[in-house]
Amino acid sequence: MLCINVFAQKNSTTIQGRVINEYSRTPIEFVSILIEGTTLGAISDSLGNFNISGVEHGIIKLRISSLGYKTLITPDYIISLKTPFIEIALEEDTKQLDGVTITAGPSTRKSESPVSLRIIELKDIEKMPGANRDISRIVRSYPGVSFSPIGYRNDLIVRGGGPAENRFFMDGIEIPNINHFSTQGASGGPVSIINSDLVRDINFYTGAFPANRGGALSSVMDFNLRDGNPQKSAFKATLGASEASFSGSGAITDKTTYLFSLRQSYLQLLFKVLGLPFLPNYIDGQFKIKSRLSTTNEITLLGLMGIDRMKLNMDYKKESAEYLLSYLPVIKQNTYTVGASYKHYNNHNIFSAYISTSRMENSNTKYIDNDESNPDKLRLKLNSFEQKSNMRAEYNYKLEQWNIRTGLETSYFHYHMDYNQLLTKGVYDKYITDLGRWMWGGFIMANFNSANNKFTSSFGIRVDGCDYNNMRNTLDHISPRVSMKYAINNNVNVAVGTGIYYQLPAYTSLGYKENSALINKELKYMKVAQITGGAEIRINEKLAFNTELFYKRYTNIPMSVVDDIPLACKGDDYGVVGNERLIPSSLGRAYGIEIMGNYNLSKGTDVTGSLTIFKSQYKKDKESDYINSAWDNGFILNLSAMKELPRQWMIGTKLSYIGGAPYTPYDIERSSLVQEWDKRGKAYLDYSQYNTLTRGNFYQLDVRVDKSWYFKKWMLGVYIDVQNITKSTLKEPDTPVSTGVIEDTSLPLSEQRYQFKYLKQESGTVVPTIGVTLEF
Repeated sequence: MLCINVFAQKNSTTIQGRVINEYSRTPIEFVSILIEGTTLGAISDSLGNFNISGVEHGIIKLRISSLGYKTLITPDYIISLKTPFIEIALEEDTKQLDGVTITAGPSTRKSESPVSLRIIELKDIEKMPGANRDISRIVRSYPGVSFSPIGYRNDLIVRGGGPAENRFFMDGIEIPNINHFSTQGASGGPVSIINSDLVRDINFYTGAFPANRGGALSSVMDFNLRDGNPQKSAFKATLGASEASFSGSGAITDKTTYLFSLRQSYLQLLFKVLGLPFLPNYIDGQFKIKSRLSTTNEITLLGLMGIDRMKLNMDYKKESAEYLLSYLPVIKQNTYTVGASYKHYNNHNIFSAYISTSRMENSNTKYIDNDESNPDKLRLKLNSFEQKSNMRAEYNYKLEQWNIRTGLETSYFHYHMDYNQLLTKGVYDKYITDLGRWMWGGFIMANFNSANNKFTSSFGIRVDGCDYNNMRNTLDHISPRVSMKYAINNNVNVAVGTGIYYQLPAYTSLGYKENSALINKELKYMKVAQITGGAEIRINEKLAFNTELFYKRYTNIPMSVVDDIPLACKGDDYGVVGNERLIPSSLGRAYGIEIMGNYNLSKGTDVTGSLTIFKSQYKKDKESDYINSAWDNGFILNLSAMKELPRQWMIGTKLSYIGGAPYTPYDIERSSLVQEWDKRGKAYLDYSQYNTLTRGNFYQLDVRVDKSWYFKKWMLGVYIDVQNITKSTLKEPDTPVSTGVIEDTSLPLSEQRYQFKYLKQESGTVVPTIGVTLEF
C-alpha cells in the first residue's frame, strides 16, 4: 500500500460543463456554479461553458443560480480522473427578480409528485453497505420497502403490496423487470440485471404515481441513465466475488455519444462456496446512444439484455438442501429490451416520442429425483415467452406557473406458453397458449407552483383499456390523482396525495387454459385507491425528518380457486405464478406510517434511519374477514452510516431489522400422497389455516469498506462488502420431505403414501464480496 501511495497523484482534478435553458436548449451566460459546501466555483461564459479546477476526487453536488432562473442543486456527481462533461439544464423563473436563492435540505421533491417520492443518488448507489451496488437491495434502505431473509432473492415488496405490483422505466422506456432469473408473472430474483455504473439517479415512487406512468399498484422505479462523455473516452473494469464487468463512455461523433456495459457472472462459484442448492450464472449488457441532431432535436437508442442459466447444486449433500433440490427447476431465461426516444424542444414546449419492444423467454424443466436420464420421470416442462411492444407520445407545455403534460400510448403483447406438468403417473396436464392483445392509454397532468414557491400541486387523470374480454371499456378504468405540498415556512412542509391506479393482470393469468379454453375471462383490471399524507421538517441544513401516513385499498384482485387465497400473496419463489384458475373477487388493504431522518454530522459523514410500521391484509370476497397477507411484517427498521476518511477511505454500515412474516402450516395429509408429491416434489400448504402462524423477527448487519488510489491516467479502487456479518439466522418450520419409501404398496395408487422425514430449516447467510475496480 505504501508503494502504491508513492506514485499516486494529487487528489484533485478539473471539471468542465455547460449550462443551457431546459426548453430552448440555448446556452446561458453569467450563471454561478458553486460546489456545494465549498468556496470553489465558476461563472459560465457566453456559450454557457464553465471550468472549475482543484476539485477533490469524490462525490459532489453543484449549486447553480442565475437571475431569471430557478436555483438548482444538482444530484450527485462522481469526480475522478475521467469525470464526464457536465451539462445542466435550468428552468426559467420569471418571478425571480433578485438573486435570492432557497436553501435545499437533505431531501428532494418534484412538483409532479410532492409526496411518496425518493430520489436515489450516486452516493447511495455506489457505497450503500450490503447492497453490492444492486438496485433492488439499495431501495431496501428506504421507508416502506420490505425484504425477506428467506432465500437469496430481490423481491420488491413496497407498502404491503406484492412483488408483481411494481413498474420499471429507463429514460422513459418501460422494461419488464430488473432482476435475473425473475419469477414469470411477478418479479424478483437473486441479482439485478442493471449495471449501476450507467445509472445517473433513480426516482423511486411509492405512491402518487405520475399519470404518464401506468400499470403500477405499489411502486414505480424510474431510472435516469448518464449520457456518454462527449469530450473523452472513459472505461471501467470491475472484478468482484460474483461477477466481472466492463463499461465505457465516449463520443462517436461530435454530436453522438455512447454508453455501454457488459457483465459476466460467476455467481455459481460464490453460491457453491456458500452451500446454496442452486447455481445461477448470467450475462447481461446495456447500451445508450444519444445523438443531438440539432440544438433542439435529439434521439436516443437504448438496449438491455440478460441471458440466465441456473442449474442445481447436486454436489451439495446436506439434508437442509434436499427440499429445495426436490422442487426447484432448471431455469433458462433470456430478457431483451430495445427502445428509442425522440425529443424536440421549442421554446416552452417539449415533444417526446417513445417506441420499444421487450421480450422474456422462460424455460423450466424438472425431473423426479433430478434424474434427467429417465424421460418417464419428467415432472415439469414449460417453454414460454412474453413480448410487449410500446408506442407513446407526450407533449409538455410550460406556462408561467403551470406545466401541462399530455400523451397517448398503445401496446401490443404476445404471450405464448407450452406447458406440461405431471398429474399422476403417465398422465400430464398439457396446454398451449398463444395470446395476443392490444392495450391503450391516455393521460393529462398539470403541475402548479405558486409565485412564492410555497404551494405546489399536481393534478392528473389517466385512462387505460385492453381488448381482453370485459376490459375493453376505457371509461371503466378512469384513474384520477391529485397531490399537494405547502411550505408552512422555510423548514416545514406538509403534503397530501390521493389517487386511483389500475394494473392489468399477469399474462400468465390471462392466457391460462383448461381443456384448450381460456378460463380466466372474468378477470378485470386490478385496482388500488391510495391516500398519503405527511410532513417534512428541516431542523437545519444538516438534519431533516420526513414522515408519511398511507392507506391503500385493493379491489378486483384475482383469487386462486384451487388454493382459496389471493394471487397477490404469491410470487416470491422461482418459477411461474398466475397460471391457474382465478376469479376477481379478492379485496385487500395496507396502511401504516413511515418515518425517515437524515443527519449530516460533518463533511463526509451521513447517518440515515427509517422506520415503517404497517399492516397488510386481504380477504377472499366482500363477505369474508380480513386475514394477514404474506407481506405483513408489521415493522421495518433501517439504520445506516457512511463516513469518508482521509486518503480516499470510506467505511459504511447498515442495520436492518424486520418483523416476522406470517406463514401457513403444511398439509401433511395431502403432501404425503404419492400422486400429490410426485406432481411437484414439494409439500403442500394447508390453506384452511392460511397465515395463522408467524415467523420470528430478523436483523442483519452489513459492512462495507472502500479505498481508492488516483494516478496520472487511471484509478484503482478496492472494496470489501459483507452482508449479514453477524451471521444472523431465522429459524423456520421443519420442512417435510419424502424419503421415497412408500408405506403400503398394497393400497391403490391413489391412496399410497410416502414416508416423510423432517428437515430443520434456517435462513440467513454471510455473503462476503471483495471487488477491484479500474478506471482508465
